[in-house]
Amino acid sequence: MKVYEVQTGATGLDGLRLAERPDPQPGPREVVIRVRATSLNYRDQMVVTGNYFGGPVNRNLIPLSDGAGEVAAVGPGVTRFKTGDRVAGTFFQSWISGPPTERRPALGSPLDGTLAEYIALHEDGVVAIPKSLSFEEAATLPCAGVTAWNALMVSGKPVKPGDTVLCLGTGGVSMAGLLFAKAAGARVVVTSSSDEKIQRACAFGASDGVNYKRFPDWQKEVHRLTGGRGVDHILENGGAGSLNRSFEASAFGGKIALIGFLAGRESDIDPAILMMKYGVMVGIGVGSRAMFEDMNRAIDLNKIKPLVDKVFPFNKAADAYRCQASGEFMGKVVVTI
Repeated sequence: MKVYEVQTGATGLDGLRLAERPDPQPGPREVVIRVRATSLNYRDQMVVTGNYFGGPVNRNLIPLSDGAGEVAAVGPGVTRFKTGDRVAGTFFQSWISGPPTERRPALGSPLDGTLAEYIALHEDGVVAIPKSLSFEEAATLPCAGVTAWNALMVSGKPVKPGDTVLCLGTGGVSMAGLLFAKAAGARVVVTSSSDEKIQRACAFGASDGVNYKRFPDWQKEVHRLTGGRGVDHILENGGAGSLNRSFEASAFGGKIALIGFLAGRESDIDPAILMMKYGVMVGIGVGSRAMFEDMNRAIDLNKIKPLVDKVFPFNKAADAYRCQASGEFMGKVVVTI
């Protein structure tokens, strides 16, 4: 079968190579999935450039954590799936349910990922995808979708009707969060450096947008838009570089879901801002299989359609990486196989 590999020690996109591997055979309680679509996350850029946790990869690694396809074969003892079922792998293969109790290995690093024609996974690390979604749409869910669901619906206080949610940026997590928050009856404000992206986000259901190039102190504009109250939930993708502004944008008793570090890892953070607002900050590390399955039921019930902005064929996977790295997209960049 054809796969892509990030070569041992790779520090750039030139380390992503097309390769051949034997077709996987299912072991006990394993399923082989014919992958039809995969999607990219910010972490995939870090893996291929050698900047992910642990540094450059120490073996030839199949990248990407997110993929969807159909079951091509089942091993002995499999009870959860049959040949032909439409499925996706979970980001963390061994986190089934309940709160996290340890760091677990993830697809795409350190485990081999989904940028391959076939993958073999334990049946416990697989979920049925929503019937209402295409493979391309379902391929956006394992990391970004579950992260947004966990941040808004599971960890800390869940979103309720009438709440205001702030989504930083218009990438995969933020756009999934926008769709989930709207389905829950919340108002959504987005930030972006592009007026065009803000207009598109509003077409998908955002009530307002703030261009942070025009308003570098965007938290002040958020307060203006909310009548001085601030927001109840923040999908905080920026990390240390934007935390103080998120603290200031939060309403009293607000929740900040710390998801990424796109704005950098170093800053003079002042936690007193959050403390004086009786606010909470919770770290989000994707989520469990149970969260994935709950999210999928909500997607089907509410007819939610994830935003797939750019689609590339398998032989143009490197172009998909370049597109995702450029930021010239909204929602998700997908590779079809």
